[in-house]
Amino acid sequence: MPSRARVALIFGGRSVEHEISILSARNIFAALSPEKYDVVPIAIDRQGRWLIAGDVSVPAASGSAEVMLVPGGNGRLAVTSSPGGSLAPIDVVFPALHGPLGEDGTVQGLLRLANVAFVGSSTLGAAISMDKEISKRLLRDVGIRIARFIAVKPGDDISFHKAMSELGVPLFVKPACLGSSVGTHKVADASGYADALRDAFHYDNKVLVEEFVAGREIECAILETAAGPIASVPGEIIPAGRHAYYSYEAKYTDKFGAELVVPASLPSRLIAEVQDVALKAFSALCAEGLARVDFFLRSNGQILLNEMNAMPGFTAISMYPKLLAASGLSSEALMDQLIERARVRFAREQELQPQLSQIRPA
Repeated sequence: MPSRARVALIFGGRSVEHEISILSARNIFAALSPEKYDVVPIAIDRQGRWLIAGDVSVPAASGSAEVMLVPGGNGRLAVTSSPGGSLAPIDVVFPALHGPLGEDGTVQGLLRLANVAFVGSSTLGAAISMDKEISKRLLRDVGIRIARFIAVKPGDDISFHKAMSELGVPLFVKPACLGSSVGTHKVADASGYADALRDAFHYDNKVLVEEFVAGREIECAILETAAGPIASVPGEIIPAGRHAYYSYEAKYTDKFGAELVVPASLPSRLIAEVQDVALKAFSALCAEGLARVDFFLRSNGQILLNEMNAMPGFTAISMYPKLLAASGLSSEALMDQLIERARVRFAREQELQPQLSQIRPA
């Protein structure tokens, strides 16, 4: 293997979070030391093609070489466009992808078939974390407090009156398997509820209707280390008054849409509780490598877990790197830790896979 690890940084993708993924990739690329890593940017365009990108600051241009990771190829990159051929093998993949067909277990399964190390949760952990209904059920099963919710599928007869009678009002309506608050709506009447369902079903075949929780928005970063997962200091997101909640607009299009307070002003008891519950959720949802865990903090001091993101954003405003920086870890050190954990897990998995020649009939 060369002195520098060859890292494929995959970004873009077919989801509505395509642009957010590009922003994340730019910051990840900047944090990867060129002395340690030979970074190969691979852009997935909106049609799903994998293209060699010369620069993560812009999407891959038309005419870029199309590539694929060869199944069972131990990181070998094959050029599928004309002229064909192959590139030097990849040591580690960093899938900086957000949303469906990126962080939901699909790409993770492909990377496992390619037999290559990769950053973040494996197939199961990625799929569980992406599906808000399944993750909430698992969290509830291990005793973690969550907001009440109803899962709605096409054809289900869940009227506004029924949802309101179970969950109160206002309500939040959101796609079950999406992030960045895309397709999320806060509603208080039947008309708004119907419109919100219609929009959410535009993005997903399953929608969550959740109770409104009045409280502060607290986040905690989890990083897996050689000694086990660690929790960062908590941070707080304070949406600007003109935003009803931390919406897509507040996150990405309004420069002053929210105030990010790191670390959050919390008593030591609550800091410890947030960290303990975040670590418990990380384990319960089979996450690996990294995650960001989001909470609501009620005025009575009770915390409710909102959701866990197994591939959090790395944009300029993203809380995950900010929280770890406030905990004493630089961006470069964070990249080193993520890549090292990916390689350690991969080596461990190789030991768990016996060759067919080693298997003997009972």
